[in-house]
Amino acid sequence: MEGHILFKTIVLPVALLGAFAGVHADEGQWQPHQLPQLKADLKRVGIEIPAEKLADLSKHPMSAIVSLGGCSAAFVSDAGLVVTNHHCAYGAVQRNSTPEHNYITNGFLAKTRAGELPGGPNSLVYVTDKVENVSERVLKGLTADMTGRARHEAVEKRVKDLIAECETDKMYRCSVPAFHRGLEYYRIRQMMIRDVRLVYAPSDKIGNFGGDIDNYEWPRHTGDYSFLRAYVGKDGRPADPSPDNVPYKSKDFLVVSAEGLKAGDGILLAGYPGRTSRYKLPAEIRFARDTAFPLKVSELQADLAVMADATQGDAAAGVRYASVVKSINNVLKKTQGLLDGFARKDIAAIKDVQDAEFRAWYAKQPNVSTTLLAELDAAIASDMALSEEEFAWSVAANSDLLKSARTIYRLSLERQKADAERESGFQQRDLAFIKARLARLEQSYVNQVDQARFAAGLKRYAQLAAKSHPQGLDALLPAPAAVPALYQQTQLADTAKRLAWLEKDQAAVVRSDDAFMQLAVKLQPVEMALEERRKEIDGNLERVIPQYMQAVIAWKKSQGKPVYPDANSTLRVTYGTVSPYSPRDGLSKGPFTTVEGIVEKVTGKAPFEAPQGLIDAVKEKRYGQFRDPVLGTVPVNFLTSADTTGGNSGSAVMNKRGELIGLNFDSTYESITKDWYFDTAITRAIHLDIRYMLWVMKEVDHADNLLKEMTIKYPKATKK
Repeated sequence: MEGHILFKTIVLPVALLGAFAGVHADEGQWQPHQLPQLKADLKRVGIEIPAEKLADLSKHPMSAIVSLGGCSAAFVSDAGLVVTNHHCAYGAVQRNSTPEHNYITNGFLAKTRAGELPGGPNSLVYVTDKVENVSERVLKGLTADMTGRARHEAVEKRVKDLIAECETDKMYRCSVPAFHRGLEYYRIRQMMIRDVRLVYAPSDKIGNFGGDIDNYEWPRHTGDYSFLRAYVGKDGRPADPSPDNVPYKSKDFLVVSAEGLKAGDGILLAGYPGRTSRYKLPAEIRFARDTAFPLKVSELQADLAVMADATQGDAAAGVRYASVVKSINNVLKKTQGLLDGFARKDIAAIKDVQDAEFRAWYAKQPNVSTTLLAELDAAIASDMALSEEEFAWSVAANSDLLKSARTIYRLSLERQKADAERESGFQQRDLAFIKARLARLEQSYVNQVDQARFAAGLKRYAQLAAKSHPQGLDALLPAPAAVPALYQQTQLADTAKRLAWLEKDQAAVVRSDDAFMQLAVKLQPVEMALEERRKEIDGNLERVIPQYMQAVIAWKKSQGKPVYPDANSTLRVTYGTVSPYSPRDGLSKGPFTTVEGIVEKVTGKAPFEAPQGLIDAVKEKRYGQFRDPVLGTVPVNFLTSADTTGGNSGSAVMNKRGELIGLNFDSTYESITKDWYFDTAITRAIHLDIRYMLWVMKEVDHADNLLKEMTIKYPKATKK
C-alpha cells in the first residue's frame, strides 16, 4: 500500500490499534471487531457479555441491531417487530396522515397485522451480516504521482467493483466506506428489507413532547419511540411491498427489560452513528467555526422563515412540510449548538496544542516524509475554498422541482454509459432510490412553497461573497422575478409525469419545453465543473490524509491512547455509565427525569401538551410494575456517558446482559461539540427509559397486542 514506504518504522497492524489499559473515558465509537481489545473497559463498566460475542455480528445481541438508513433500531420480536425513535418513523407517520386522520397529533396503533400501514418507499431496514477488510484491494498499486482526480476515480472504480461482486445476490445491499479518512476500507454486506410498515407511534404530544424548544436540552420528558415491522416475500427474501408478504422472521431479537437502571450502572449502546470529525485539524475547526457554520445557520433560518410564511393559514401545506421543517430545525439546532460550544470552549486552541505536540513528535521519527505536513495543509486549504462554492451552489438551487429535473437529466446522461462506468448514485442499483426520492414529493411538495423557497434562495445567493459564486453560474440563473413563470411552464409537480421522465433519454430532456428541464440542461456544465474539481481535491485528500492518520495512530499508540475511526454510518458499539453532569458551577443535572416532570411542564399549548389519559394516570399514580423503587415513580429519560452522534437516534441501550433498557435519542446541548472533541466531564447522551415506553403502551395507548408480542422481563417484586 502506498504510504507504507514512508512509515516503515511506525506502521502498526490494524489488529493492534485498540484500547490500552488505563484509559477511563467512555470515549470511542468502536468497530465491533475492536471490542476484544476493550475487555478491561467493558469489565470496568460492568458488562457481562463476552467481548468476543459482541464482536460477532451473527450472534446476539449484535444480530438484532439494524439500521434504517439514517437512524438505528433493533428487533424486539421474532416476527420482524422493530423499535426505534418516534422522530425516525416520523416520515412514515406523516406520509399516512391527512388533516382528517392526523396520526402526528393523535398517534397510530395497528391492533392487527392487517391494520399496519405502508411506511413508504423511503422506509427501509438494513440487517448487517458481514464486514470484511478490503483495504488492500482498494489501495494496492496507487502511486504517489497520480493526479488527485485519477487517484479518486481509480479508488471509485475498485469500490464499485467490490460492491458489484457483493451484490450478485439481489437480496443484499453492499457498501465500501473508508475508515480513518481513507486509511482503511471495509466492505459491508446488508440485507435490505423494502417492505416496512408502521405498527405504532404515540401521539407527538408524547413522542415529540417539548418539540424544538426541548431538542438537545436537559431535563427532557420525551417518549421518543415508535414501532415498525419488516416484511419479506414468502420465501423469506426481501421483496417489494405487497399484501402477500409475510413478517420477517428475525433470528435474534432483544429481550426488553423493565427492571431499570440506577445511577452508576453500566450500559452498552449499539447503532449506526453518522459523522464525527474528531481527527480534523485546527484549520478545519476554525473554518467551520468562523465561516461554514455561521453561513449554514443563517441559510437554514432564512429557509425556515420562507416556509413558515408560505404555509401560513394552510393546514394541508403545513402537514406536507412538517417533516422537512422538523429535520431542518434539527440540523439548525445542532449547528447553532456547535457554534455555541466552540464559543464556550476553544476547541481550536485545544487542537493547536495537540497538533503542535504531534508535529514535534513526527519530526523526530526516522524515515518520515519531510513534505507530508505541507501537502496536508495545502490539500485542506483547497478543500475549504471549494466547499464555499458548493455551499453557494446549494443556496442558488434551493427548489425541489429543480433538484428533480437535475436528477432526471443526470440520469439520462449516465444511462449512455455501461453500468460499471456510471457515476455512483446513478447505477442500476440506485434506480429504486431515485424513484423513491422523486415519488416522495407527492407527500411533501406544494407549488407555492417551492416557488417561494427558490426565489428567496436566489436572492440570498446574490448576497453571498462574489468569490464563492461558482464560475459562470450567475449568468445562467433566472432572476427572482422570473421564477413564477418557470412554475407555470413545468409539469414536474405532477408525480406521474415526474416519474415518467425516468424512462426518457437525453435527447428527450434536451428537446423538452419544460422550464425546469431546460434550466437543468443549462446548469449541468457548472455542476460538472464543481464535481470534477471535487474529485481532484478528494483524490489529493485521500492520498495525504491516510498517511497523516497513520502517523497520528502511531503517535497515540506511543502514549497508550485508544484509536477508533470517526463515525461513518457503519455499525459501532459504545459503552458508558448512567451519570449526571454539571453544565455550570454549582449546578448538577440528572441522571433521571420522571412522569411528574411532564405534568409540571404541561401548559396546554404545543409543544407542552400531553394526552389527558397520561395526565390522569400520573395524577392517580397508576405506576404498577413500572415504578422505580428509588424514584417512587416512572422514569421518563436518563443520561449516560456513552459516545453518540446523529445516526445513533433509535440505538438500543442495553444493560450488562444485553437486554433493551432504553433508546438513544439525543444529547445535551453542552455535548454537541463532541462530534469534534469528546469532553468526558460534560458529554452526555439522552435516552428514553424503556419503562416509560412500556407504561405508556399499557396505561395510555393500550397497545396490549405489542406488549404480548415482545418478551419482557419484569422486576422480581415491586411494592404497590
